[in-house]
Amino acid sequence: MRTLLIDADVLAYQAASALETAIEWEPGFWTWHVEFDAVWQKVDQMVEDITEKLNADKVVLCLTDPAKNFRLDVLPTYKTHRKSTKKPLILFHLKEWLVENRKGVMVDGLEGDDVMGILATRGSGEKIIVSIDKDMKTIPGKYVRTRAVVDADGAELVGAFDILEISEEEADKFHMLQTLMGDATDGYDGCPGVGAVKAQRIVDECLKKTPYDHVMTRGPRKGETEVRHTEEPCDNLWEAVVSHYEAAGLGEEEALRQARVARILRSSDFNFKTKEPILWHP
Repeated sequence: MRTLLIDADVLAYQAASALETAIEWEPGFWTWHVEFDAVWQKVDQMVEDITEKLNADKVVLCLTDPAKNFRLDVLPTYKTHRKSTKKPLILFHLKEWLVENRKGVMVDGLEGDDVMGILATRGSGEKIIVSIDKDMKTIPGKYVRTRAVVDADGAELVGAFDILEISEEEADKFHMLQTLMGDATDGYDGCPGVGAVKAQRIVDECLKKTPYDHVMTRGPRKGETEVRHTEEPCDNLWEAVVSHYEAAGLGEEEALRQARVARILRSSDFNFKTKEPILWHP
């Protein structure tokens, strides 16, 4: 039994935005127009295309709760920059429709990514996450990163469908990579001064920063002492990550905050009795 866990937030956004039309009813008077039936039919078409190409037995459409996000309790600025961005006219209604008519799964306080992550790491059977989001590499298991392409007639999800197998070790490392470099798209900064290349090196080599006092031996500051850092491999990746936050003038508390918003939930990160996320701890 091959089950696809599809990022339906992306499908809904693509279809709803691609089929919107601006109409000028009279000089200077414009409105947006969209036919709802055409949009949901486009979503069905994309799901059918993905299902056929990946030879799937079952599909689960995973959606984000628009009313609440637990990450805002961890980092109040999380994704707040997106509030001013115009969303497709019927996007919210379309997601409700997918839940009611296509058995889409939406969980209170969770993003669609979390729903995919939890379902992918729970139960038996072959499960494949289908998403354009590279962050899904933080989930161990099978993953297809699709290329989003919009054709002239509307939204189509086409392109490569290579199935990647992500080990738990690889997923954990990618989580630490995200914790270090942050994600401007999602509104969390990561560690100051650490970009993608440096973050990759820290994770690959498990580099820990250690402070030491350096005494100036020449120049106008001769005799003064300043704190410098050495970088050496260690055997604890979380300690390495924290050391870079500390060197940047922050500490473990901030590193943990960034790690928690970067963490896409797995089944072990969710309390199925209370229906609440379990915040990540190293």
